[in-house]
Amino acid sequence: MINTILFDMGGTLEDIWYNDQTIHSVTGELRTFLNEHDLGTGCNDITFWNKLNSGIRTYKQWSESNELEKKPEEIWPEYYMADFNLDREKLQEVAERLAGMWEVTYYHRELRPKVKETLEELKKRGYHLGVISNTASLYSVFDVLEQYGIRDYFEDVTLSSVTGYRKPHPSIFQISLRQMQAKPEECAYVGDTISRDIIGAKRMHFGAAIQIQSFLSAQKDAGVDAAYQPDHIIRELPELVDYLEERNRAERLTMQ
Repeated sequence: MINTILFDMGGTLEDIWYNDQTIHSVTGELRTFLNEHDLGTGCNDITFWNKLNSGIRTYKQWSESNELEKKPEEIWPEYYMADFNLDREKLQEVAERLAGMWEVTYYHRELRPKVKETLEELKKRGYHLGVISNTASLYSVFDVLEQYGIRDYFEDVTLSSVTGYRKPHPSIFQISLRQMQAKPEECAYVGDTISRDIIGAKRMHFGAAIQIQSFLSAQKDAGVDAAYQPDHIIRELPELVDYLEERNRAERLTMQ
């Protein structure tokens, strides 16, 4: 029986996307912030973005291939801004603020329709709710959940930046399960990517691995192992309630 539901954040609880305009916005905001903190780079927007993007790609390759996450104070001087020859100590001091700025400026974010109503209904039906999210910021997920007014629905929020493990690494799921005091076979995981969410839940033998499509689904799942497929696909979050209730009803019947 499913009694615990764990959610991905970006692409699942919230719609998330990026484009040329968000890239332009984050470039300007980062440069302004760095200048204000005596960390000016002395280059134009194009050069700044090219150098930054090179560092981001290097970190992404390391992080995703190892399924690990470093702290912001390591990521920004060692990877993201490695080509700028900036004062490491000063950069470390503002690394979390840079990470938070990146998360909410490079990505456009907004709460999916009827998320709060769905979470309310699931809580009424007795489900335990939690979040497992990959993020290179220590605090941005907590801040965004508060801004959306849904933080209190979740008993636990487990982040890659805190645990050091990225989905689909089993350890980030294991940490969440311990925090939730839940058994994997009694959990459903809801996420938008097969490469991170569905594979991670399947590795842990969760009771259900459920996919909801997002902008990031196609971006992150190119070349993914076809052996890993979701148990169920939903288009909108409210569909989750009926699916889980029907699944639990069928399981109760088989136990009679």
